Order: sequence, then C-alpha cells, then structure tokens
Amino acid sequence: MAPSGVNHLSQPCIYERKSRFMKWLSKLFKGGSSRGGEGGSGGGGSRNPQFIGDENMVWRAPIRSVDDRSRTEKERNELDRAIALSLAEDFKRPSGHRWQREKDKDFAGSLHDNLHPPLYPPHVPPQSHPWGYKICGGCKHEIIYGNYLGCMGSYFHPQCFCCSLCRQPITESEFSLSGRDPYHKTCFKELAHPKCEVCLRFIPTNKDGLIEYRCHPFWSQKYCPSHEQDKTARCCSCERLESWDARYISLGDGRSLCLECMESAIMDTGDCQPLYHAIRDFFEGMNMKLDQQIPMLLVERQALNEAIVGEKNGLHHMPETRGLCLSEEQTVTSILRRPRIGGHQLIGMRTHPQKLTRRCEVTAILVLYGLPRLLTGAILAHELMHAWLRLKGYRNLNPEVEEGICQVLSYMWLESEVMPGFRNMPSTSAASSSSSSSSKKGAKSNVENKLGEFFLHQIANDGSPAYGGGFRAANTAVNKYGLRRTLDHIHFTGNFPL
Repeated sequence: MAPSGVNHLSQPCIYERKSRFMKWLSKLFKGGSSRGGEGGSGGGGSRNPQFIGDENMVWRAPIRSVDDRSRTEKERNELDRAIALSLAEDFKRPSGHRWQREKDKDFAGSLHDNLHPPLYPPHVPPQSHPWGYKICGGCKHEIIYGNYLGCMGSYFHPQCFCCSLCRQPITESEFSLSGRDPYHKTCFKELAHPKCEVCLRFIPTNKDGLIEYRCHPFWSQKYCPSHEQDKTARCCSCERLESWDARYISLGDGRSLCLECMESAIMDTGDCQPLYHAIRDFFEGMNMKLDQQIPMLLVERQALNEAIVGEKNGLHHMPETRGLCLSEEQTVTSILRRPRIGGHQLIGMRTHPQKLTRRCEVTAILVLYGLPRLLTGAILAHELMHAWLRLKGYRNLNPEVEEGICQVLSYMWLESEVMPGFRNMPSTSAASSSSSSSSKKGAKSNVENKLGEFFLHQIANDGSPAYGGGFRAANTAVNKYGLRRTLDHIHFTGNFPL
C-alpha cells in the first residue's frame, strides 16, 4: 500500500504533498526569484519549481548582485535554521513517512554543500585495475591489460614466461620446474636427463623404470650399459669408449687409440730412445744409476705376448701387459719404422727380428708401441726398476714388494712430469723433447697433462693385490722413511718397513 499523500501516475511522479521544510524552501526561492526578477529584463515572474521523481529538481537560479552579500548571508542562516526545524519535525512523525524525509534530508545536504563550497576539491581515488596492481615477474613492468599468467607466486605477461634454457616463451599447459626456474619439458630433459656419450642418445630406463648407465671413475664418461657388450672400441691408453662422432685409430693388433692419445704416441724403437735415456738419467739423479747398457725395444702386442711365454720369471699384470723386463735369451720382433695413418688404421709398419743375448741379469726391456709418451715413460720406469733390483742383488722378493716398489718409481716419474718440483725432482721433459710433438714445443699440452693425471690415478687406485696393494704399502713406507731407507730395509728383510 502506497504511503498516504503520494500518487503513482503513469507520467513521471509529481509529489503534491510537500514537507514543511520543502514548503518553506519553495517560498524562499520564490522570494529570491522575485528579487532577482526586479533587476532582470522583461519583468516576467518565475514559475514554481516541480519535484520530479524523488531526487531531481528544476528551478531557475536566482540572480545576485555584488550588493546582495548581507542579504545572502541572512538567507544562509535562515536555511540552516529551516534544516534544523525540519529534522526535529522528522523525529515526531511516524516511520512510514521516513523514506520521503530521508530524500528531503539528502537534498537539503546537497543544497547546503552547494551553498558552502569547500576550500579544497575533494580527493578522487585513482581508477583501480580490474585485477589489481600486478608486476610482471619477467620484464618487471606493470601488467596493464590483456592476458596474464600466475605461477610460483608471481604474475607474467604470456611472452615473458620463458624457459630458463632456450629463453623461448612457454606456451604448453605443462612445464618442468627446477627450484624457481621453469623449463619446457623437452628442454629440461635435455638439461637433466643423462645422455650417452657414445651413441649420443638419452640413456634409456631399465625394466624397473630407472635410468641405468656406466660412468668412468676418472673421465666421468657416461654411457649405456649395452656398449660394454656391443664391441664398441675402447682406447687402450685412456680407457674411454669410442664415440659415434669421433673415430679411433686401429693399431692393427686388436687395440684402438683415441685421437688425444694419438697426439703424443710413440710408434717405433728409434722414436723411444730419447725418452728411455731421459728416464735412466732420472734414476741416476736419485742415486740409482744403471751401469749396464740394457737394450730397449718397442714391440707389437703379439711379440710381447710371445716373450712373456718364453720368460720363466716375473709377474705380469693382467688383462693387459704393456712392458716386460727380460732375463732370458730370446729373439724378439721389434718395430723398426713407425707406421703412418691411413684412414682409421696404421699402415706401412716395418718390423725387424732381433736376437737378444744375455750378458747380465737383464736381457732387454720390451714396451708396447703406440702408447702416449707419458704412459710409455711410466712403463719404462717400472721395468727399469725391475732391472735395477735384479742388478743390485734383490732376490726372491714376493710380488707385492717387488711390483709395489716398481710402481712407486713409475708414480714418482709421472709426478715429476705432471707436477714438476712435487718431490724436488727435475722433470725429464727437456731431455726427451724429441719423443713427442707436444714436448718438442717445450711444454706439454693440457691434454697430455690430463692424461698424466689419469695414469697417476690408475696406479693409485689399482685393485690388484700386487700392483695396487703393493704400491700403497710401498708408497706409505717411502713417504715415511724415504726411498733409500725403504730400499735398504727391503734388501735386508724382503719387506717394507713398518
């Protein structure tokens, strides 16, 4: 039911009933208009204002002159008083009429604000973004419009959410996350999934869904387990497997050599002579001079194996023997002229059979051909130590003692080459400079130094009881008592000093 005194018409509502305050206000404006009309042109009277709806009002604004200041001030006071009286009257009326009084009150307040403008304009808050103030985690600029991504507690323009590896935007619905770094799934696999360094493919998972691979303990070369049975070539020097993008050189006797080891490989007996004499000088510098002239020959694998069969004494390191100190008379085929590389194999090798006659306890020293200079030198140092022990009367030593002390001399020579001055021993590189292309230039390459470190690692970590265990026991004694006292103790007791 409509409130009393209000008519609802099809036209815009005209409120016939006016509150006491509105009646007074209408009267006030009538007076203002009359006064304004007196000074206006035409002398016509103004129409009464109409209240349309419940909040709009139309009237002709009174015209005031500069001289009407006191009169205007009086009108303001009367207006304030009328507002107060109207509010007091509102509280006495039933609540059913409150909705109209509230509109009157709002209108009066608005009119009062117009007549009493503030000294400063009101603060207008800036228009807020539909989704708030956001900074792109990629470009660090504000995200103003368009799509955006939310990830890891940050927001990104779509073009700014990029893979940490390829730096291209990630547009897929799924991606990989490492820490706070996002990746394409394919890029993350490229980064984290191990690749075989032989076939250059991702290492497959085994039947249990686990990634299984082999890894060289020194070079950290990772490869599929299948390459240990698929006849993939392995370098006879550094033990690395042949990669599909780098062919090895076949030495023709079942061995292969990688290109890095090939750089300093010694190929014939004449090429090895400077290195051999340099190592003899190394022994002399340690007061272990060899007075006898012991022949040294570079031989093929088959010739070395045949010499091992004809040798009565000596322990040979399996599965590959690389050197031998002969004490029996034999005929050995040595390499007289170095072969040349033809394709991926060596060709043009020239050999010569040589009759070895025993003139002392040692007949000759044999070393495999085709090995890098540092490995050839380490083998020569080991075999020369065998010769020194026999020539100096060290008899019937057990394998751990004899092979162990020989490995110590091999290790010490390598240290003098790779780490000159480590044990206050001079390097033999200058004396053997003609034995390899790298040492001809007066200094070993980084590749050759790394090979030397590998050969040291091999000696120190050998797992055999005689060569590995014997070396570690001998090296401990030498470090504690010195080489000379250790040798004297071995000569008298046949064991290492404790």
